[in-house]
Amino acid sequence: MQKWLMKNRNRLTAATGILIILAFAAKWLFKSETAESGLLLAASLIGGFPIAASAWQALKVKVISIDLLVTLAILGAFIIQEFEESAIVAFLFLFGAYLEQKTLAKTRSAIKELVEMVPETALRQTEDGDFEEVDLDDLDEGDILLVKTGGKIPVDGEVVSGSGTANEASITGESMPLGKKPGDPVYAGTILENGTIRIKAEKVGDETTFGKIIELVEEAQDSKSQAERLIDRFSKYYTPVVLLLAIIVGIISQDLELAVTILVLGCPGALVIGVPVSNVAGIGNGAKQGILFKGSEVITKFSKVDTIMFDKTGTLTYGDPRVSQVKKYGQGQLAEQLLVSVEKESAHPLAKAITGYYEDLEAKEVEASQVLQGGGIVAQVAGQQVLVGNRYLLDQYHVPVTKEMKRDMEELASAGNSLVLVAVNRQLELALGLKDEIRAGVKEDLAALKKLGVKNLLLLSGDNQKTVDLVAEELGLTEAYGQLLPEDKAEFVKKRQAAGEIVAFVGDGINDSPSLARADIGIAMGSGTDVAIETSNVVLMNGSFDRIPRSLALAKATRRNMIENITIALAVVAVLLVSVLASSWMNMAIGMFVHEGSILVVILNAMRLLAYRSKLQK
Repeated sequence: MQKWLMKNRNRLTAATGILIILAFAAKWLFKSETAESGLLLAASLIGGFPIAASAWQALKVKVISIDLLVTLAILGAFIIQEFEESAIVAFLFLFGAYLEQKTLAKTRSAIKELVEMVPETALRQTEDGDFEEVDLDDLDEGDILLVKTGGKIPVDGEVVSGSGTANEASITGESMPLGKKPGDPVYAGTILENGTIRIKAEKVGDETTFGKIIELVEEAQDSKSQAERLIDRFSKYYTPVVLLLAIIVGIISQDLELAVTILVLGCPGALVIGVPVSNVAGIGNGAKQGILFKGSEVITKFSKVDTIMFDKTGTLTYGDPRVSQVKKYGQGQLAEQLLVSVEKESAHPLAKAITGYYEDLEAKEVEASQVLQGGGIVAQVAGQQVLVGNRYLLDQYHVPVTKEMKRDMEELASAGNSLVLVAVNRQLELALGLKDEIRAGVKEDLAALKKLGVKNLLLLSGDNQKTVDLVAEELGLTEAYGQLLPEDKAEFVKKRQAAGEIVAFVGDGINDSPSLARADIGIAMGSGTDVAIETSNVVLMNGSFDRIPRSLALAKATRRNMIENITIALAVVAVLLVSVLASSWMNMAIGMFVHEGSILVVILNAMRLLAYRSKLQK
C-alpha cells in the first residue's frame, strides 16, 4: 500500500484538486451543501492518505516529520468537521511537494545535461577493418573507434587518423571548438562538430575524465554543508516543539481549530529545503562552466577566503617557455628560416618554443650539425654556416658584437629571459628572448579577486627570487617568495592559517599537492587530471585563470542565496504564528497557502543561481 501511494502521489494530488473544484461547483452552481461536504470529505481522504503514510514511515524510524504535523492538522479539521480546511490543506501540501520535486529536478539539470552528453553506443573497428555499432559497456582500452561529424566522442583517447574540430564545453566550460589531428587527446562527452576521426581508446566508462566529473558533481550535490546539518538538527527538535505548542495552546484556549492551525503554520518546510536547493543550484551552475566544487561545505568556506596563494609556473604563467622578444640585425627573415631549420632537428625545450613561434616558416634541409657543449649548435644549412646558442658560442667563433647588440642582450636578460643568439656566416642576425610568459588577463583577474574581498595575494615559487619579484611587481601581488620546495610552500600555508587567515592555494594539482591538501581551499588549475580532481577542493577544468574570480563570485552568490532563503523561511513562520495568535483573519487554509508559497519562493530564489553570471563574465 505504501509503495502504491508513493508511486501514485501525483495522481492523488490531481484527484484531490479536481474534487475540491467539483465541491465548490456543487455549492455555487447547484446550491448543494450535501454534495459539497461529500466531495470535500473524499478530497480530504484521498489527499490525506499519502501524507499519513509518509508520517508513519518517519515515525517507524523515530522521526517526527512535517508530514506528521499536516496529518494531525487534517485529522483535527475532520474532528471539528471543517472539511473545506482539511481538503485544502491536504491539496496544498501535496501540490507544494510536487512543485518542490519538479524545481529540485530543475536545479539538478547540470547532472542531467552532463549524462546526456555521453553516447549509448560507439562505432568500433573489427578485425577485418570494418566498423560495428556496440554498446558503450562493451568497449575496452585499445579499441579503435570511429567518430563522424556531429557525433559524441565515447571515450578518452588519442586521435590516430583524420581531423576535425571538437566542442569540449562539457569538460572545460569553453564553447570555442578546438582542432583535432593525429596525436591530439580527445575526451568522452565532447562533440565532434565537423570532420571524421579515428581514435584509440585509453580510458572507458567511469574511468574517463567525463565519468569522474559526473561522479564528482553527483557527490557534491548530495553532500551536506555545516549549515544544512545544523538546520537538520534544528528541524528535528523544532517539529516536536511546534507539536507541543499546539497542544498547550489547545488546552489553554479550548480552541481545537486554533491548535490545528498552529500545527499547519509551524511547519519548517521552507527552512529545510532552502539551504540544500541553493547549494545544488550553485554546484550545477559551476559544473556548466567547468568549475567543480567538491561539495556544499567547500562553497561556504571558499566564500570566506581572505588569502590566496599562487604557484607561478603553470598558474600565473603558461608553464612552458615562449618567445617573448626578437631583436633583428641585418637579414633577419633569412636568419629566422635558417634558425627554424636547425631547431627542428633538436629536442631541447627552447627549440620547441622557437619552432612553435615560427610555425608558418618552411624549414630547409640541414646538411650537417654539431653540438658544442655549453654553447649551442653549429650547422650547415643551404650552404650557410649557422650558429644557434649563447654568447659563449659566438665568442668561440669570433662573431663581432656591437654596443647596441650588447645593450639588447642585457635588456632581455634583465627582463628574466633566456637568450638564444643566431649568427649566419659569423654575423649576428637575431637575438631571441624566451621566458615562461604571464597568462593573458591575469593582472585584471587578480584585481577582480581584490574587489571580491581577498586581502592577501601571495606568490610562492621554486624560481629564483629575482624572477619571482619581477612577476610579483608586474602583477601587483601582495608578497612574493622564491626558491621554495613543495614542503616550504605547505609550511607557508600552515603559518598563515595559524595567523587566523582562511587560505586558498592555487596550483597545478601535481607538484603542489602538499599545499593543495593543506590549504582550507585547494584550487587545481588543469584539464581534469586524476591528481587534480583527487587533491583539490575546487577543480578548474580548462585551466583558465579567469575561472578563479568567477568561482569565488559564484561561491559568494551561493552563500548569499542560502542566507536569503533562511531569512525568508524564518520570517514567514514567525509572521504566520504571530498572525494566528494575534489576529482574527488568519485561518488554516490561508496559512497553508502562505506556507507552501514560501517553499516555492525559496526554491525559485535558489533557481536564480542556475542562470547566475558574475559581472566578471562577458
